[in-house]
Amino acid sequence: MKIEKFEDLIAWQKARAFTKMIYAITSTGLFSKDFGLRDQIRRAAVSIMSNLAEGFERGGRAEFHQFVVIAKGSCAEVRSQLYIALDAGYISQQDFDMLYQSAMELSRPRWDCDHLLTNNVSKKSSDSDQPSAGTKSLNSVLSP
Repeated sequence: MKIEKFEDLIAWQKARAFTKMIYAITSTGLFSKDFGLRDQIRRAAVSIMSNLAEGFERGGRAEFHQFVVIAKGSCAEVRSQLYIALDAGYISQQDFDMLYQSAMELSRPRWDCDHLLTNNVSKKSSDSDQPSAGTKSLNSVLSP
């Protein structure tokens, strides 16, 4: 499958579903009334999918990689905030585990990035965006 727009990225699709889950869980109970934490965790979740979209649309390999790394940082931010929500009694252990696991999956972008970087971004990128022989692969940089 040729990836022509950011909506084709499996990673973006998963980030969208994750953001929907975050919005749902933060819309109920005490969580919905803690405006600071609610808004911050929502912004972090939105940041994941937004950075994947922006990085893809920029068109270059190096820029896409940079935005994927930022998205990974936003995943860590959400995970940290999930601990706060659990400790405050806003979410159950079961909800925490499910959301934490989803965030961890997004933090390990094995997604379709290799395919994208080797086959599809080249239609938009210039030779100056090509990684040098000494550049680490995307997966080696992003994997835990």
